[in-house]
Amino acid sequence: MASSKKKDKKTKASQADKHKLYEASVQCVESEIDFVDNTFLALRNRNAHLLREDFCGTANTSCEWVRRRESNRALCVDLNPEVLEWGRENNLARLYESQRQRITLINDDVMHVNTATADAILAMNFSYWTFKDRPTMISYFRHVRDSLVDDGIFFLDAFGGHEAFEEMEESTDYGKFTYIWDQHSYNPITGHCTCKIHFKFKDGSMLKDAFVYDWRIWTLPELTEMLIEAGFKKATVYWEGTDENGEGNGVFTPTTEGEADAGWIAYIVAEK
Repeated sequence: MASSKKKDKKTKASQADKHKLYEASVQCVESEIDFVDNTFLALRNRNAHLLREDFCGTANTSCEWVRRRESNRALCVDLNPEVLEWGRENNLARLYESQRQRITLINDDVMHVNTATADAILAMNFSYWTFKDRPTMISYFRHVRDSLVDDGIFFLDAFGGHEAFEEMEESTDYGKFTYIWDQHSYNPITGHCTCKIHFKFKDGSMLKDAFVYDWRIWTLPELTEMLIEAGFKKATVYWEGTDENGEGNGVFTPTTEGEADAGWIAYIVAEK
């Protein structure tokens, strides 16, 4: 009998790098740093120089920060040593040597990390929602406040709208892959949720549970009230404007009135 060996065919999913996919689909570090840089200048009439990125992951945002000005430095804090090493090998490696010297990766807990006082501290991509009760969240906010210079600013983001409380999946086609945001479970009594990110590829393969988040969905008034309780003088919501088609235009301005959109993303700017 003739025999043949079937060669194993590698799928797109098996060859994918989840961190590269995340950066391509979730992050836009250029616009994020534009907002931080411009808002700090507008509020303080000076440039920020030392930035601390909490829950930094691959430090992609901080790399963009040190690229902006020769005077910019960044401290990148994350509990996961593997993701920090990925950032070192893939993001910091693309910087000029002079830029790499101005960025420091710190494997530590944001609740207790001891760093030089920063001009600006970031907690983006809703990562701080890992703190699911008021005492813990306020304790984190107080630690951030203590880690800022006297006129320092804390930048956070948040999402909401009635779709935020639904168990649902949303897909976005990025050409070579499809990004799937999976609001897997939500408990309306506790506010706790499990959210996941999957990636699907043209060959039909799928990278399931690439990222899994165990969060509490916090509302904007809860967050701004806790920031004030933690000692910040002011906590302002920056709401996104819309274009002629009613879609978000990427321009965030301070306001006390938002729209009851099905889904929204906003920034919170807390001034020490």
